[in-house]
Amino acid sequence: MASPFKSLVHDDECYDKSFAVFKMHIDAHQYKKDFICKTLPDHLASIGDGKSIKIIGLGTGEGDYDIEMLSHMRLKHPGVLLDNEVVEPSALRIHKYKERAAQMSHLDPVNFTWHQMTASKFEEQWRQRNITKKVDFIHMLHMLYYVEDLGATLRFYQSLLKKNGKMLIYIVSAESGWVKMWRTFYTQLSPPGTRTCFPQRNTADIKQLLDEAGVPYQSYKVPSMLDITDCFTEGHETGELILNFITEMVNFRKTAPHELREGVLRMLQDPQCSMEKNGRILLNICEEFIIVEATD
Repeated sequence: MASPFKSLVHDDECYDKSFAVFKMHIDAHQYKKDFICKTLPDHLASIGDGKSIKIIGLGTGEGDYDIEMLSHMRLKHPGVLLDNEVVEPSALRIHKYKERAAQMSHLDPVNFTWHQMTASKFEEQWRQRNITKKVDFIHMLHMLYYVEDLGATLRFYQSLLKKNGKMLIYIVSAESGWVKMWRTFYTQLSPPGTRTCFPQRNTADIKQLLDEAGVPYQSYKVPSMLDITDCFTEGHETGELILNFITEMVNFRKTAPHELREGVLRMLQDPQCSMEKNGRILLNICEEFIIVEATD
């Protein structure tokens, strides 16, 4: 029997609407900005050859954090050409990124190359073109959930780094209450035909692979909480959209079987996943930045 679920990944409009509400109710933005503005620039100070810096952004979305990173890279490397390859499967998000980039005259000189495709397709084309040029900086912000072979993806992109290159990964932490909920209901939330690794895949998976390969890295936690109070009021538009995003399903409350729906809502209130503060229910959405070093 066909699954009643439709994944948000396969519905750009619903995904963007749900994600927009999710972002409004999570308190991680300042922590992310602090990392990008204060910590990351020191790591990027040593990349490049003084003439140009080759960058690949994978799953860039609308470029919110890309623009921040480019701005601070510009400060660390004034006058150096930033050759920035953007890889994003959504045409709408690329369009919004282009609009944002066009308004940032302070980024000159930055050369943008746009690729509407997945990271896997980009890898395939890179291999077919037999490109030998190495890369200074690669960033993957919340996109490793969607690759089929995590280890192969990490190995390929790390192999592109120059000797002093860096790779930045941003992904949900194994300590997150969100991950604990997904671990409990993974098979029901991702039946065959809809299955992804979001956010079942987390920092523990990344670190295990890096440790096994002997790849040096540093990690930085981003403590954050998501206000999910409205998820417990049936029919509340904000709550329904947040619930859709954290289950990665379109119309989760309406399409999920009663037992699954009640189980997820009960788990989201469990102390191992969330806390109550000032009458609000806050889901632990701990995330981490991981900076991976080149090994050549």
